[in-house]
Amino acid sequence: MTAVLESNCAPIARVSGCDLRVPLVQGGTREYANFDYAASAPALAQVADRVSELLPFYASVHRGAGYASRISTDCYESSRTAVSRFLNCADDQVVVFTRNTTDSLNLLAACVPGDTVVLDIEHHANLLPWTRHGRRVVQAADTVEETIRRIVAELCAKPAALLAITGASNVTGEVLPLARLADIAHQCGARILVDAAQLAPHRRIDLQANGIDYLAFSGHKLYAPFGAGVLVGRRDWLDAAEPYLAGGGAVREVTTTGAEWAPAPQRHEAGSPNVLGVAALAAACDALAAIDEPTATEREHALAERLRTGLEAIAGVNFLRIWSDSRDSVGIVAFTLDGFAPGRVAAYLSAEHGIGVRDGRFCAHPLLARLGVDGAIRASIGLGTSAADVDRLVGAVATLVDHGPNWNYSCTDGQWNPVPETRPGLTATPAAGAAPCTF
Repeated sequence: MTAVLESNCAPIARVSGCDLRVPLVQGGTREYANFDYAASAPALAQVADRVSELLPFYASVHRGAGYASRISTDCYESSRTAVSRFLNCADDQVVVFTRNTTDSLNLLAACVPGDTVVLDIEHHANLLPWTRHGRRVVQAADTVEETIRRIVAELCAKPAALLAITGASNVTGEVLPLARLADIAHQCGARILVDAAQLAPHRRIDLQANGIDYLAFSGHKLYAPFGAGVLVGRRDWLDAAEPYLAGGGAVREVTTTGAEWAPAPQRHEAGSPNVLGVAALAAACDALAAIDEPTATEREHALAERLRTGLEAIAGVNFLRIWSDSRDSVGIVAFTLDGFAPGRVAAYLSAEHGIGVRDGRFCAHPLLARLGVDGAIRASIGLGTSAADVDRLVGAVATLVDHGPNWNYSCTDGQWNPVPETRPGLTATPAAGAAPCTF
């Protein structure tokens, strides 16, 4: 295990940008330490190779007679098989390709014939779409057990069509017992959807073994950042619903007065699809399936524990956690630092140490509000994270607490920036819709 952890680039799977060097505000460069996998993961080498291999053959799909079109069509449709195999889909489940998890959940929201029960801890992508379609929000308790009791009470009090739940929190990484929740939903006459955007990159998910009816995830978090996502699920709701988009490819026959729509998945894939993105996503599924999961999980747990232990020794570090009895989590560590705004910490880590983290409220405003913080710092671990990266992050935070930053930082329209900004190619342009800075 020590040999695995000490490698510069993870030997389990090589990712793009593993040897990237970035400029520092004080001059010079440093190897980039990426702790923002939970937002967008770099491409696996196998994924980048697959896209490069397919590029010369890129062409229209499904209706082209040319050789390149046939190759592109075969690749696009065989990608469904790769995703289905990766997830162990049931015979009545179909793979619909989308843009990302948000797109997938909005698609499904228009198909659900009844109310949807959700927790208040969800990412906005699994909270906002249900507002228009009978959303019932359950407030998570301080323990997983009490939270499950509240879900049961809500499902028993009034019939619901769907329980929509996160697989792993995008803020804390905590994992819920999906098979148990699926069984509960089914006993109460509901189906279950899992937002697997954070879970799929870290854990193998067996839909049949866990009884999961619907699942969504994004390629850009699954080491396939080429603009594709997936909604997998039982076809009856998908076949009965109106097409997500009206257009070519979603129809069998069109007249001036109407249309005969195709069944799912084509029903919800109108227009020219993202062939390269879908091929990349399928390549990522195949590559991750080939990795020994126990080894990868053990390594991730060791890195996360190393990070928590190091940060815990620093005065003023406070970890975010939803449940006191949660037993498992993926490689996400969220924390605050007394006396420092999260955005200022993130700017300092980037500018002076070449370390990338995420700060803010992580598209989970209700969860951050119930945890009593306006924002936090999130460090997320991926296949390219090394023990040396973890030690650099811990050391940089300790230096900030002990000695303060070596550069000036200011906040404009919600975004912290070094002043002056000396790194080439960067300006102090505020993020769109940024919230006010906190100190």
